[in-house]
Amino acid sequence: MSHPVPIQFQPVDAEALAKATGRIVVVVDEGGKLGAAGRRLDRLMKGALARYLAAPAFVDQKAGEGTVLAWPAGLVAEAVQVVKLDRKADVAQARKAGGAIGRALSEAGTLVLAEGGRHLAELSFGLALRAYDFTAHKTGTAKAPGPVTLMVPNPEAAAAEAAPLAALAEGVFFTRDLVNEPANVLTTYDFAARLAAMQELGLDVEILEEEDLSKLGMRALLGVGQGSESPSKVVAMHWRGGAKDEAPLALVGKGVVFDTGGISIKPAGGMEEMTMDMGGAGVVAGVMRTLALRKAKANVVGLVGLVENMPDGRAQRPGDVVRSMKGDTIEVINTDAEGRLVLADVLWYAQERFNPCGVIDLATLTGAIIVALGHENTGVFSNNDAFCEQFLKAAKAEGEGAWRMPMGDAYDAKLKSRIADMKNIGGRDGGSITAAQFLQRFVKAETPWIHLDIAGTALLQADTALAPKGATGWGVAALNRMIRDRFEK
Repeated sequence: MSHPVPIQFQPVDAEALAKATGRIVVVVDEGGKLGAAGRRLDRLMKGALARYLAAPAFVDQKAGEGTVLAWPAGLVAEAVQVVKLDRKADVAQARKAGGAIGRALSEAGTLVLAEGGRHLAELSFGLALRAYDFTAHKTGTAKAPGPVTLMVPNPEAAAAEAAPLAALAEGVFFTRDLVNEPANVLTTYDFAARLAAMQELGLDVEILEEEDLSKLGMRALLGVGQGSESPSKVVAMHWRGGAKDEAPLALVGKGVVFDTGGISIKPAGGMEEMTMDMGGAGVVAGVMRTLALRKAKANVVGLVGLVENMPDGRAQRPGDVVRSMKGDTIEVINTDAEGRLVLADVLWYAQERFNPCGVIDLATLTGAIIVALGHENTGVFSNNDAFCEQFLKAAKAEGEGAWRMPMGDAYDAKLKSRIADMKNIGGRDGGSITAAQFLQRFVKAETPWIHLDIAGTALLQADTALAPKGATGWGVAALNRMIRDRFEK
């Protein structure tokens, strides 16, 4: 498992700059003003730092970005990186600045001089997130970054503020690792085992096997996995940090460890990315890990449906009719619309078993949401305006793009089936919306519910300010924030 780089907070020590190896980072405001230690560094560099800060290049440098001055005279360090962070910087800018540092940490160590910067804990969080590197399947000697030290005016206060963010970084890394893993490693067995191991953090973890699921009547979920050698499972993770009699928030994740499309098989091009079709379950797992690590004072249960969708002589066929745990029958028009079948049963089970105060499901559910929103925003669907607004507020605060999508009876009518209670698809137009309408049929009217379609945000093909190419961990921070703000007392 990947872990964030350890970060030490220390008092500002100007004398340590001359002997520092690796990389020195100077955090400077938009005016280019240096503190006492910064001026000491400039003298060691024979005025080179001040010359850069007075140059047009620094003026043009955007907030949160860094510029490298390589092999500076007068220092042992191999480079000095100048990171601009405005005096009125917000959380997003501070994290971006941290990301600029985390992008290029030195094997010999990195010393960050932040004498007057704002949001230093957030800067350290951005640093940790961007330093992520998934190397589990690369041979050779891994190039691990050396120690990272942040020199700040009040290290004790900064470290205390950074502690819950360090737990959040662990949760994000856990999600990224799960989403990045290939399907021959992250089988339903392996996924369930990784979740069971979190019992050592204080989570209660229960694994439901196929026999249990059959007794519960989860025919919709079981139908998806019946063509695979890997058995389907449902894993429930319960964190009891709130009042004993307080109803939990339920998080539900789609965990299709590989999706060929089944008999309605996908095109070969790009199918290798379907290792990420368990992204919703990965986010739920990351949130639960975060809550346990920071000892959240809330009751939350995370449930994931783990299946593999394969073509086989036993696989589900287009035209089959399955009965859900709720009792409704579903005509399977397209076996590649499998995630909603998994979620239907887990959503119903979550409500029947735990009587939650609200339910949020996450799934890499539709390509249609990418057509609608690209890779900048997750599609948000809900039956409760207040509940939805709480999530959107949390997502905005964490800088995780989210956009509410419409729902309505006209979309729901597209799911009408000739031979069953409903079809599992409603046609190409409005595909992400009809998928949400399908899921809403398995949510009780009195239960506040949010559906998050993360197909466009779970994994990206380019670096971002806070993540390298690959799994992003989108949603862990927003859900952790929502739980902190709305459910913890």
